[in-house]
Amino acid sequence: MSNTIDILEAIAMDVGPEAYLLMLGCAGWGEGQLEEEIKQNAWLTTPVIDEIIFKTPAEQRWEAAMQRLGVDPGLLSDTAGHA
Repeated sequence: MSNTIDILEAIAMDVGPEAYLLMLGCAGWGEGQLEEEIKQNAWLTTPVIDEIIFKTPAEQRWEAAMQRLGVDPGLLSDTAGHA
């Protein structure tokens, strides 16, 4: 993951990473907000799985990541808890 021009230039010169996705977006988190949300269990996190990112069709990635985590999306709640 990068947000610098040097990686785009490397890709353009065919010396960048073998696999890549170009994305454009905007996240409007305030300072420390994401970290606080993670502490509150508002996010499910997983190690990077190249197979899901680069070999799974976009419309199937969420389900594939949930399956790798062993999470049944039907059992998710919008209320966070702490064990």
